[in-house]
Amino acid sequence: MEAIRYIVDMLLWLLLLAFVLRLLFQLVRADFRDPMADAIVRVTNWLIMPLRKVLPPIGKIDTATVVAVLLVAGIRTFIMMALAGAGVGVGDWLVFLRATLLDLVGLVLRIYLFAMLLYWLTSFVSSSGYAPGVRLLAQLCEPILKRVRRIIPPIGQIDFSFLWVSIAIGALLVLLR
Repeated sequence: MEAIRYIVDMLLWLLLLAFVLRLLFQLVRADFRDPMADAIVRVTNWLIMPLRKVLPPIGKIDTATVVAVLLVAGIRTFIMMALAGAGVGVGDWLVFLRATLLDLVGLVLRIYLFAMLLYWLTSFVSSSGYAPGVRLLAQLCEPILKRVRRIIPPIGQIDFSFLWVSIAIGALLVLLR
């Protein structure tokens, strides 16, 4: 039973990851011509396109993508609670909502932590070469790193903004436990 629970959890987590990445890419106005972003769009279109017919965007926020993220996160939490034997009853809705929200916030923080690590590692590689996804990482990470650089500027040629952002994300992840 543990193996089935693991497989279901991993598949639902990957699906949720795709929808959250699509939402984050939209929020930072990432270039969707990038092969990685295009793959995310193709994986998530099956749910977002029908939702767009019903839910118009509100300003710059694509409500269909937000609803899709919340829907997939809720389904994942519900299925995992059901597999654990904790059915969602009337009094458990607060537990369900709390678990779903904490799961989403934790996922976003882990995405940014992993993206920062990858972006930091790619900064050592020559910038003259093109690698799919590096520009996408820059579009995802730079808005946060620029804010940190305003407070703590680079020392000489060394940029510590990655370190400070990673420490902050790690602290937030510890607080979520």
